[in-house]
Amino acid sequence: MTASSETRAPAAPAAPPVPADPAERGGVRHGVGTDAPRPDGVLKVTGEFAYSSDLWADDMLWGATLRSPHPHARIRGIDLTEAVRLPGVYAVLTHEDVPGAKYYGLERADQPVLADGKVRYQGEPVAIVAADHPETARRAMMRIAVDYEVLEPVSDARRAAFDPACPPVHGPAAPPEPGGAARPANVVRYQPVRTGAFAAGAGLDEVRAQADVIVTGEYQVGMQDQAFLGPESGLAVPAADGGVDLYVATQWLHVDQSQLAPCLGLPPEKVRLNLAGVGGAFGAREDLSMQAHACLLALRTGRPVKMVYHREESFFGHVHRHPATMRYEHGARADGTLVFATMEIVLDGGAYASTTSAVVGVASSMAVGPYEVPNVRVDAYGVYTNNPPCGAMRGFGAVQACFGYESQMDRLAEALGMHPVELRIRNAMSEGSRTATGQPVDMPLPMADMLARARALPPPAEPETGPGTDPRRLPGGVAGTTRGEGVVRGVGYGVGIKNICYSESFDDYSTARVRLELVGGEPAVQVHTAAAEVGQGLVTVQQQVARTELGVERVVVRPADTAVGSSGSSSASRQSYMTGGAVKAACEAVREAVFRLARERGLPPGADDALELRGGAVVTRLGAVVAELAELLADTAVEETRVFRHRPTRPMDPLTGQGDAHVQFAMCVHRAVVDVDTELGLVRVVELAAVQDVGRALNPLQLAGQIHGGSAQGLGLALMEEVQVRDAAVRNPSFTDYLIPTILDMPPMRVEILEHPDPHAPYGLRGAGEPPTLSSTPAIIAAIRAATGRPLAHAPVRPEDIVGLPVP
Repeated sequence: MTASSETRAPAAPAAPPVPADPAERGGVRHGVGTDAPRPDGVLKVTGEFAYSSDLWADDMLWGATLRSPHPHARIRGIDLTEAVRLPGVYAVLTHEDVPGAKYYGLERADQPVLADGKVRYQGEPVAIVAADHPETARRAMMRIAVDYEVLEPVSDARRAAFDPACPPVHGPAAPPEPGGAARPANVVRYQPVRTGAFAAGAGLDEVRAQADVIVTGEYQVGMQDQAFLGPESGLAVPAADGGVDLYVATQWLHVDQSQLAPCLGLPPEKVRLNLAGVGGAFGAREDLSMQAHACLLALRTGRPVKMVYHREESFFGHVHRHPATMRYEHGARADGTLVFATMEIVLDGGAYASTTSAVVGVASSMAVGPYEVPNVRVDAYGVYTNNPPCGAMRGFGAVQACFGYESQMDRLAEALGMHPVELRIRNAMSEGSRTATGQPVDMPLPMADMLARARALPPPAEPETGPGTDPRRLPGGVAGTTRGEGVVRGVGYGVGIKNICYSESFDDYSTARVRLELVGGEPAVQVHTAAAEVGQGLVTVQQQVARTELGVERVVVRPADTAVGSSGSSSASRQSYMTGGAVKAACEAVREAVFRLARERGLPPGADDALELRGGAVVTRLGAVVAELAELLADTAVEETRVFRHRPTRPMDPLTGQGDAHVQFAMCVHRAVVDVDTELGLVRVVELAAVQDVGRALNPLQLAGQIHGGSAQGLGLALMEEVQVRDAAVRNPSFTDYLIPTILDMPPMRVEILEHPDPHAPYGLRGAGEPPTLSSTPAIIAAIRAATGRPLAHAPVRPEDIVGLPVP
């Protein structure tokens, strides 16, 4: 992935002067705002970094999981005899061996630790084995005999949402929420949004009469896999106190602990979690996978147990992105002003709830996109089926909605004869606008400027065709299937808006412990949080914050574990905001404690109200040294713990969707240029250009990497990534058949970073990891539409969609 140009627009308000050394800010090298190097970077590129799959312990056993081959079946019996007899096997466990709670779950405890009488999706864990060798464990697993009564699966999400005769996946419907209507048995959450005439009870025909042009569309987003390269893995070690120490790759140590302890029948303090090296996450590590199974086996055998999924098992062992079917209708006046929008969004949550309820909340509140629309009607549903469980993935409901509303904006622009950028600018939200949920936008939202910048970027070179053309510059690439005939270029745009941090009154907080002491005679800072570094550069950001706030170069971030308070999940683009805020708050407390020490020694006249920590010393704002830290800390250390919370949010009203549900909004704009072989249905993305407002760039180089990475996942969803599910069974659980973009698929990128600080956020920053994933997909598909004239209502686009063949 090559950056052909990387530029940063001036901040508003203007940033302070840049020091002569670009790596130095606030009196320290590699503080906030610099391209501070990653402490794990060299280890990862040289292959020396220890991932969770590299864990090892003396006398270790290996765990394996028996999974159901059926999407829906009743278990009539399990015979473990032959498995137990196999030499080298130390334990074979089923649901009967779970000592505590039999069920767990992120939002509702509906998922069994091991299948309890019924399996609800293909790949559901039925039994687990511990043996002295991984091959022995697998052989024992294959000797377990399960008597299944195969049942008809519920595989159609729309049927699950609307057909009262559809069998319930989990039993009768739950009672209605306060103020809400009763919902069908398979509906996990229904969230409407009503504004304007729709809120006043007007009918659709009455609202339609106000529009000069109306466009409708039906869209589908396929099931995307997070496709991290480090499979699920971990090591459980039984402890002398009867508890267990678990070393695992996860996104949220404390929520894992809160689910595991009841299942293991242990108090939380006896279930200690330590973050192991994480090889990617993107949402799939929010839910439990092998954690409970490894702990159960370790506690039963009294020996450490390691579990590592192979790639096919990983496809069944974690949640995926919710596939969606969406029906949109937009109406506008002849000048392009939006009059109304209606949306019906059905999200397939699969067999268990996971985060479906929250995903519905995001999809419904983001369904209109970053546009001012006076009359809105949204109906969003998340449903149970017997398809693979779905949950968190980068973009979290906003990705699906974005493909719908951006496709509609392109259709509307075409119907009006307007340039798609002009239509978007005419209806763009800005600071002072209100969202469809009635929430005021009280932070900069320079959408019109971002669109204008994306449109003004210079275009890439014209396509190469004819004999001798490098095949890598043509659709089909090194396969050489295209010779240049039938190749057409297209340009498309996409805009995405995403909420940052947790919403709807969730108690979202992060804890940080910071210690300042002398190490080897020099001041050093130790930062301890439970925040998961999943590849996004969070360890680096914590170091940058501590350097900036305490004026000390030497900063060590301790490994994350549950010995310190929760930092929440590495998701929702929240960790720089939340854990960065917590580290900042703890550093500020440490700084004040140091100032108290300095005051106890006596201060020069007039210095009391103007102290700073800079360069390892307490100084006045004019730079005069009051005391060296080496002297102040000679016989003491200063340690403070702080909990950081963002401003409060409110739940969405169950009937109208109104409420200040979100903390912050972030946006990205993409322009995509593609070459399409219209005869073969092949696509080459020539260039992606991204313009993103980040509030304040804490680490510009890492930030650009996040924009590249998010754009790559959006490209994958646009062109190739889809878990193929037929009759609730997965047909492509491998990287042979489930394709993800490689370096040959990613084009050069132009990245323009804007900095308009959010006054409510630490340093004015905006969460930045998710927005590029939203807007890149519709931009690429819009470009293919422009090249081919095809409507293209499904993501990913298939070759048969382009050439007009029927979809099998």
